[in-house]
Amino acid sequence: MTQPWTSDHVQRVLDELASDIQITHFSESTATSQLAAEQIGCELGQIAKSILFMVDGQPVLVIASGDQRIDDRKLAARFDVSRKRVRTATADECLAITGYLPGGVPPFGHRTPDLTRFVDQSLGRYALVYAAAGSSTSIMPVAYERLVHLAGGQVADFAKDNGTGDAQA
Repeated sequence: MTQPWTSDHVQRVLDELASDIQITHFSESTATSQLAAEQIGCELGQIAKSILFMVDGQPVLVIASGDQRIDDRKLAARFDVSRKRVRTATADECLAITGYLPGGVPPFGHRTPDLTRFVDQSLGRYALVYAAAGSSTSIMPVAYERLVHLAGGQVADFAKDNGTGDAQA
């Protein structure tokens, strides 16, 4: 089995790209948006959750607000495929493609450098967001605009139009 990368790897990436961003480590889990928001003391929507999807067999990372659910119909439409061709990646796929386990996937610095990434526009409600930083107990604060830049600059609308929650997909 492939060994997961850690927050140390994320910090090395940050040292190269954004040395002013510092990772915060917690003794308790930040693996879900709710847990992360509780640890940080921020709004649930300020959590930038990174979810890996397989779209017609290709990996796509969506970075979305912690209080939103991803609409697989919108994701399918973006890639002009059937909704049945969109699914959340397995933990093994997530590890192989991103280098990280679910609950710790950062928005950038992945094992697959050309990974397709989108930032859901729902995160734009906040000037400052908090993203996972390589483990289920590490978080990094990052300005929304900077997150968009570091993640590759693609903003899209993948949030469900009705209802919110901390579900993965």
